[in-house]
Amino acid sequence: MIKISELKEGDLVMVDFEGTLMEGEVLEVNNGQKLAKVLTNGQNEFWYAGEVLNPIPLSDAALQKIYFQREDQPDGSVKYLKGAFRVHLDKKDDFSNISFWYREDKRHVNQPIALHQLQNYYLDMTKVHLTAEAI
Repeated sequence: MIKISELKEGDLVMVDFEGTLMEGEVLEVNNGQKLAKVLTNGQNEFWYAGEVLNPIPLSDAALQKIYFQREDQPDGSVKYLKGAFRVHLDKKDDFSNISFWYREDKRHVNQPIALHQLQNYYLDMTKVHLTAEAI
């Protein structure tokens, strides 16, 4: 379950539609009615309540799917790059202790986050929404 107030246009989420999980992109958010319009399968738009929206855990696969480039570091840490934005893990595949930065703005999170939360940090830091497009 995701709080509708956490979502922004362009966020990637999982929709549980009658027991079937589908990845989708948030097209619009209606905080008053607590609904999000989500595009699934690249063609189906529908309004969903937060109870059927699930986060996509931040992972290596999720980052690479949105075109982050992975760099394994000699000290065992991993850096992901997309343009000037960086995501750093102290230990490979440990997404519970994450640092990210854009220019002089550095942030640190010491708990696992979801992909839509990283997208929102990215938007806050760069003023551009993080999408699945390559740059």
